[in-house]
Amino acid sequence: MIKFLVATSAAIMLAACGSEASKPAAVEKPKTMVAGEYEVVSEVTMLASVDKSVPATKLKLGDKQTIRACVAADGTPDPAMFVEAGDSCTATNSYTRSGRMSVQYTCNRAGKGELYPNADGNYTADGYKALVTVGTSFPGDGDYTLTRTLTAKRVGACPAVGRAAS
Repeated sequence: MIKFLVATSAAIMLAACGSEASKPAAVEKPKTMVAGEYEVVSEVTMLASVDKSVPATKLKLGDKQTIRACVAADGTPDPAMFVEAGDSCTATNSYTRSGRMSVQYTCNRAGKGELYPNADGNYTADGYKALVTVGTSFPGDGDYTLTRTLTAKRVGACPAVGRAAS
């Protein structure tokens, strides 16, 4: 009886080896963001005043925008991908490695003051998805908090700067 159980167990174990479903091949993530031009689609998913005044932004809840911006050859994304047009921004902390991105900016809006966008997301060789949260610190009225979702697709090489039009 014991020999029968050992033989049956061995047969079941061998049969199970071939029945395991094959897993899809893992997609290798680039070490840095891939250089090139990206089409970035953003949507404002949350906008709230934090000082009970009208938020000092041109963006409105539900706004959708599409822009094009570039990632440099070293993998550094253009701040325009994550911040409002017209703001002057500096990256204060940046992590973009192996498919993960987290970039924090300190920005200045002319006539208003400072704001602090943070972009967190994941990227592949073809594009990225990110969540951008923004908090403001204006000396007067207009402080707000804002959240945008971004979906970006790499569309090719960056246009050459200063190239003559043909």
